Amino acid sequence: MGDRRIRAPLAFRFFCRPRRISLCLLAAVPSTLYGQVVLQPFNGSVRVFNTDLAVLEAQDTRQDLPCTVIPSKPNIGFDLRFHAGFEVSVPLRELAGGDNLLTILFRVTPDSHKDEPVYFSQRVRVPPLDDDAKGDAILQGAFDLGEGKFHVDWLMRDRSERVCSSYWDSEALLPTKDKQVEVMIPPDSIAAAEHEQFKEEPPVERAQGDPLSVKVLVNFAPQDAGSSVLQPMDTSALVSILRTISRDPRIGKFSIVAFNLHERRVVYRQEDADRIDFPKIGEALETLQLGTIDMKRLADKNGETDFLTQLITKEIHSGSQPDALIFAGPKVMLNENVPSDSLKDVGEVEYPVFYMNYNLNPQQVPWKDSISHAVRFFKGYEYTISRPRDLWFAVSEMVGRIVKSKHSRRAAGAVE
Repeated sequence: MGDRRIRAPLAFRFFCRPRRISLCLLAAVPSTLYGQVVLQPFNGSVRVFNTDLAVLEAQDTRQDLPCTVIPSKPNIGFDLRFHAGFEVSVPLRELAGGDNLLTILFRVTPDSHKDEPVYFSQRVRVPPLDDDAKGDAILQGAFDLGEGKFHVDWLMRDRSERVCSSYWDSEALLPTKDKQVEVMIPPDSIAAAEHEQFKEEPPVERAQGDPLSVKVLVNFAPQDAGSSVLQPMDTSALVSILRTISRDPRIGKFSIVAFNLHERRVVYRQEDADRIDFPKIGEALETLQLGTIDMKRLADKNGETDFLTQLITKEIHSGSQPDALIFAGPKVMLNENVPSDSLKDVGEVEYPVFYMNYNLNPQQVPWKDSISHAVRFFKGYEYTISRPRDLWFAVSEMVGRIVKSKHSRRAAGAVE
């Protein structure tokens, strides 16, 4: 298989789509997931039941077990991986009774290497259901792809050996204008969907000589300011900003400040490290209590502005001087912006300041937020991150500006 094949588990979730809400709630008891399995080759082939292999090879759609399979088109995420998968719906009446078990088997084959399919398998125990249960059970699966064309052969069978099968082609393709974007999975490769957002980042071979040092201040907050929960989509985008920055070989030192403006506190700090400790950031974010109302904070209407003012003042002057200061996070629309007099008191900032503004709907909130105003005061640069391509191009341009600024300051110092 070489390095192009990454074999890992597939993830599913089980829930129901109601036609009658009371019966749906009964059916929505979480199912028991058997051990996730990726079938490994033995003596050059994968061990699959002959009956299952015959179904996959036949390419005939079967409905012994009635189901509807809807493939999802590969879309590139902020993590710069193509995400693909499927959704399967099965009428609850077809799963009625107890002790039922669904076995799903499918293979993904790159068109360029038809002799190297990757097999995924999963078993799902179905909770007991009444014979007159109404609604649909929904199963979802996900996997990641590199650029390329692929074919998927898919089947599901129950304990009675009834089979539902489906087949489809899938293409992961970057638009022509995005061809410069570096996808994190090699072309024609298949990988498991990654669900651990804060896993350790693989080592990066850093540039020799005098690498850059950056300080990154990340506001881990929901895209929706009214939300009481930090959604996985939000953390994924913010972590992806950090990962993309950390992967640039020109950067050798990282200072990280993870904060939450709503709670007005810094939740994690890392100083002058040669890598970003993502697991520690994940642990720290578990302490956030966005749904909790603090009466003292409610009484202080400008508390968030005061916190942001103090944060900017402290981080510009604390620790060793970095080559750049980078803010990242969603828009923060405060009652008052950081006062200009407070920013003047900070003094001159000799290095460039940037703002990576994570904003999925820039048309809805087009005006500048409080961090934007502060960054503009320091003659900084702002990038709106609405799509994965925005992130890749923004980081590339930003690091180029930091390198240029460092060389200019060094040249000016040599002249003096």
